[in-house]
Amino acid sequence: MRALRALRRAVPAASRSSSSSSSSSSSSSSPAVGRPRRRAWEASLSPLERVRRLLPPEEAAAVSRCAAAAAPAPSRGPEEEGGEMDEMAATTAAPRGGVVEAAGALPAPFRAGELALAELRKKDRTLKVMCRLASGAVLAGPGGVLPHDDIIGQMPGQVLRTSAGKRLLLRRPSLEEYVLLMPRGPTIAYPKDVSAMLTMMDVHPGDTVLETGSGSGAMSLFLSRAVGPKGRVISYEIRDDHHNLAKKNYRHWRTAWEIGHMDEWPDNVDFVLRDISTAAADMKSVTLDAIVLDMLNPQSALPVVHPSLKQGGVCAVYLANITQVIDLLDRIRTCKLPFLCERIVEVTHRNWLVLPAKIKDCKSSQMAETQENIEEPPQKEYEEIHIEDQAVLKESEYNGSLSDDAETYRSVPYIARPSYWQEGHSAFLTKLRKFRPLLS
Repeated sequence: MRALRALRRAVPAASRSSSSSSSSSSSSSSPAVGRPRRRAWEASLSPLERVRRLLPPEEAAAVSRCAAAAAPAPSRGPEEEGGEMDEMAATTAAPRGGVVEAAGALPAPFRAGELALAELRKKDRTLKVMCRLASGAVLAGPGGVLPHDDIIGQMPGQVLRTSAGKRLLLRRPSLEEYVLLMPRGPTIAYPKDVSAMLTMMDVHPGDTVLETGSGSGAMSLFLSRAVGPKGRVISYEIRDDHHNLAKKNYRHWRTAWEIGHMDEWPDNVDFVLRDISTAAADMKSVTLDAIVLDMLNPQSALPVVHPSLKQGGVCAVYLANITQVIDLLDRIRTCKLPFLCERIVEVTHRNWLVLPAKIKDCKSSQMAETQENIEEPPQKEYEEIHIEDQAVLKESEYNGSLSDDAETYRSVPYIARPSYWQEGHSAFLTKLRKFRPLLS
C-alpha cells in the first residue's frame, strides 16, 4: 500500500514538470500572435514533395528524376565527379535494357552502305529516287546532282538542295517502297495484294510458311517480317535467274536494315532452286502453318504440298485472271483434294485528289477555277527509271498548292475527285482452307 501511495504522488509531479518544460520551449518557438499555426510536415515539405507522396511509387520515382534533372547540379569535388563518371560508364556498359533501349529508339544518321530515299515534290507529282549510299558517289536525277557525302551523317527527314537548287527530302525507304523500287525480273506481288494475302493466312510470329514462286523476292520479304525471328519461310523457285534475283534483293534489304537500325532483320528465308511438283520428299519432313502459291499452274503443286499443311490451315493462291481460278477449283473438285474455297477477292484501290482550288481575284467577285472539266492526258501512276545503282519512282499524285496570285491566309474551296490515273494492275486472290474429310 505504501508503494502504491508513493507511485500516485510521483505521477502528478512528473506531469507538472513536463508541462512546465514544454510550455517554456513552446513559448520560445511559438509563432507570433494572430498567425495560424501550421503543421510541422507542411512547413518542411515543398509542394512538389507533397504531390510526390500522393502518387504511386512508380510515378513518384519519375517525378523525382525529372526534378533532379531540372535542378542545377551542385559543385562537387574531384572524388565525387570521378565516382559519377564510373557510374555512368557502368550504366553505358550494362546489357540491353532501360537506358540502352531508350537510346536505341532514337533515329540514327545515315551511314555508308544503307539505302536512302530522296523525294522531289513537284506541282503535279512526286518523284522518288532510291540509292545505296557510298562515299564518293553522287545521287543524280531530274532535280540535279547531290553527293552522297552530303547525305551521310545527316538525320532522316532533312531537306537538302541539289546542284540545280531543287529541294530533296531524305529519309529511309519503307519495305513497300523498297519492293516497288528494287530490281525486278518477273512482275512482283504488289503490296496491296500482299497485305490481303497475309490477312487471309493469318500469319503469326513463329509460323512456318511455304512460298512457291520466289519471283523478285517481294513476297519473301513481307513473309520474313510477318513470321519474325522464330519463324521460317521456305521459298521454292524453278528458274535460276529469278532465284538469284530474289536472294540478292533479300540480302540487300537485310544489309541496309542492319546498318540503319539497332536490331537485325531476321535471316529466316530458305531459297530453294527446285520445282515444287517434284519436292514431295522434302515436304514430308515439315509441318506448314500456311502456303502461298504464286505460279502459273498452282493446281499441279496442291497434291504435293497439302499433306504438310496443318488441319485448318490456309493456302492463298495468287492468280492473274479468272480463268486460272476456274481451272484451280476444277482440279480441286476432280482430284477430291481436302480444300474448301472460302473467298475469291480482287483487291482494287481508288486514288483520290484533294487540293485547294485556284482563286482568281476579280473586280466584282472571286471565281474558283476547279479544273474539273479540263481534259488532261492520263499519267502513269508508277513510272520507273533505273539509273545505274539508283531506282526512280514517279507518282502522279497532284500535290498542287495555291497559285502565286492567291492569298495564303484566305479561306478557299477544295476539290475532291478521283485521280486521272488509277492502278491498272489487278489479281485474283483465292483463299483455300484445308479440312479433314469425314470417315465413311
